[in-house]
Amino acid sequence: MPHYFLKLNPCRPTFAQDMTNEERGIMQQHVGYWSDLMNKGLVVVFGPVLDPKSVYGVGVVEVDDEVQLKELIKNDPATGINSYEYYPMRAVMPVK
Repeated sequence: MPHYFLKLNPCRPTFAQDMTNEERGIMQQHVGYWSDLMNKGLVVVFGPVLDPKSVYGVGVVEVDDEVQLKELIKNDPATGINSYEYYPMRAVMPVK
């Protein structure tokens, strides 16, 4: 199965520090959404990167194809307030 690197770009550089209550609720839904996908085996890792210039999110997913990846991104509650970049990845994984 192909792996992809995802980067969740905040809508503003200060988003992590000054998100509104509504935005915080959306981001809590976002964490729940990706946690559920992780429990289903589609997500290898995800979380915020604490870059001092601007916090952003990253994830590595293992999906059937780019179509499935786009569907996952489309259904993420955070897609309405932030934007994604994604790139194919040649992931080195432990032997199962």
